[in-house]
Amino acid sequence: MQVHEGMSPTVLSVGPGHTLREAAKLMAERQVGAAVVNDPDSNGPGIITERDILLSLGTGQNPDTELVAEHLTSDVVYAAPEWSLEEAAAAMVQGSFRHLIVVDHGEIAGILSVRDVVRCWTDDGALCAVPASATI
Repeated sequence: MQVHEGMSPTVLSVGPGHTLREAAKLMAERQVGAAVVNDPDSNGPGIITERDILLSLGTGQNPDTELVAEHLTSDVVYAAPEWSLEEAAAAMVQGSFRHLIVVDHGEIAGILSVRDVVRCWTDDGALCAVPASATI
């Protein structure tokens, strides 16, 4: 299965001037863990994730004054729609992140999350029995 088959073509976008609270509110309303950040002064789209917001809050920063531009995930990795889900999952594991911006011919085509990968593999029949030791 390829990335374009598992990605979400609907992408939440926020601007670099949004506050962290505004970004978090939008992410919560849409039940997503990341938002793409379009900054015309940047080399490409950025991404802010729930982890970035938690790191800021955890250090005592004010979500009403901290701007998205100051908290973007560094070293963004972009996926191509024709990548296999295995390639995407490997990139996520190697980079220790949970979201990939999917870019097709220089345009944002969607976003792929770990949840999307798991959903696709589960829908594909990649099921296994849950060990008794893992149940409550």
